[in-house]
Amino acid sequence: MNNMKILIACEESQEVCKAFRKLGHKAYSCDIVSSSGGHPEWHLQQDLTELLNKKWDMIIAFPPCTYLTNAGMCNMTRKNSDDAYRANRIKKRNEAFDFFMLIYKSKCKRIAIENPVGFINSNFRKPDQIIYPYQFGHKVNKRTCLWLKGLPKLIPTNIVEKGEVTIWEGTGKSISVWYKQTLKDAKGDLKLLSKIRSKTFKGIAEAMAEQWGDILKKELNGDV
Repeated sequence: MNNMKILIACEESQEVCKAFRKLGHKAYSCDIVSSSGGHPEWHLQQDLTELLNKKWDMIIAFPPCTYLTNAGMCNMTRKNSDDAYRANRIKKRNEAFDFFMLIYKSKCKRIAIENPVGFINSNFRKPDQIIYPYQFGHKVNKRTCLWLKGLPKLIPTNIVEKGEVTIWEGTGKSISVWYKQTLKDAKGDLKLLSKIRSKTFKGIAEAMAEQWGDILKKELNGDV
């Protein structure tokens, strides 16, 4: 049996990497920071661009979205922003977009890239699929876009309730319990908050490994 060689790009948590490893595939996470997933032997701590030219059976990427999200775009017009601030945001946004496209245009035939709704949708194309954690066993209503190349859409595995909402103190606005909990867990550390929220939900990671892994394993073995 052939096992796929898979690159999980921009993933320090190793959630997706471990899901593929559990099924016997040669998956490697990659990020410019060290991994927190407990398996440094599967982690490539280096610049992703150096790895894109190597041979991979599949690449799943989670490029930084700070400057690409709709929320990030709104920061362009925040109160007290000036021309220098906006010019810097635009520069960082364009760099993030170029990084996204670098991954998508790499020579690997099977690619999935995750990002929220935002600049990619309007300046490249709409995503192939939008998924939610509640479709994969987690009571969280977080919209996530997938841009796919050579891969099928994920099939929901365990549809549950969308999750509870509560009131955001001081604003009167509704907020998901998960979203509020991430704020609490981060304790005001914005980098930690980004790290917590960017971690792939286990049910989604398992669906990627099981569905895409099974299809491509059959393809590589000549069963399809």
